[in-house]
Amino acid sequence: MPTPNVSFEFFPPKSLEGSFKLWETLGVLAPLDPTFVSVTYGAGGTTRKLTHEAVTAINANFGVPVAAHLTCVDATRAETLEIADQYAQAGITQIVALRGDPPKGTATFQAHPDGFGSSEDLVAALAKTGKFDIRVGAYPDPHPEAASMQACVDYLKAKIDAGATSAITQFFFEADTFFRFRDACAAAGITAPILPGILPIEDWSRARRFATACGAVIPTWLDDAYTSAIRDGREDLLSTAICTELCTDLIEGGVDDLHFYTLNRPELTRDVCAALGVAPNVALAEVA
Repeated sequence: MPTPNVSFEFFPPKSLEGSFKLWETLGVLAPLDPTFVSVTYGAGGTTRKLTHEAVTAINANFGVPVAAHLTCVDATRAETLEIADQYAQAGITQIVALRGDPPKGTATFQAHPDGFGSSEDLVAALAKTGKFDIRVGAYPDPHPEAASMQACVDYLKAKIDAGATSAITQFFFEADTFFRFRDACAAAGITAPILPGILPIEDWSRARRFATACGAVIPTWLDDAYTSAIRDGREDLLSTAICTELCTDLIEGGVDDLHFYTLNRPELTRDVCAALGVAPNVALAEVA
C-alpha cells in the first residue's frame, strides 16, 4: 500500500494553556512532513485575530507550509481582503476560503451588508489578486442547507470555476461516501484535487454532535460499536482501528492525500499515521 501525503487542521488557542497545547500538537505532528497545515476560524469569525496570530507564528517557527482559513462572516469585503493581504505580506499564500458558520445565536448565515455573500464570491475576489493557492470546502454527505447531493457537487464546481485550486471535504465515516462524491464530481467535470477530511474520533459523543450539526451520516454499526467499546473501556482502541481502516480503504481506492481534523489532540492522528507508514522526518523533528 502506498504511503499517503498528509495534512493537518488545527484551531487557534484561546488561552495560554491552549497555546501550549497547540505547540505541543505541532511538535508531535509537524515531523510527519505534512504537505500543509491549516488553522480554522471560530464560528461567526470569533477567532479572526487569534487565527492570524497562530498562522503567522506557525509560518515563522515551524518548517511546514501553512494555510489560513478565511470566511465571509461579520466583515466587509475590504476588511476580508485586507486580512488576506496581511497573510500575503507574511509569506502565507494558501487560503482555505469558506462561507463560515452563522454567529452563535443565529440559525442562518446572513451576509454583512458590505461583505461577501458566499464562498464563491470570496474565492473569485481572492483569485483576482493572483496571490493565493485557494482551497475550499466540500460535502460528501449533503450540507444541511443543500437541496440534494447534486447541489453540493454543482456548488463545488462553481467554486472551482471561480478560482479554487483544490477542495477539502467535511469528515465522513465510510469510504464509499467519499468515492460516490468523487465520482459525481468527476462526472460534473471537476478535475481539481479533492482531499478527504478525516476525523479521528477522540470522543464519540462529541464527534456525534459534530456529525449531526454538519449533516454527516452516522452509520448504525458505528453507534453500536461505540456503545460496546465505551462500556468495555476500549474506545481509544476502537477509534484507532476504525480511522486506520477508513484511511486504508481510501488509499486502496486511489486516494493520495489525507487531511486530518486533529482538534489539537495529536496522539490518535499520530498513531493512525504511523499505522499507514507515515514516518517522522528527522530534520523537521529537530525544528519542532
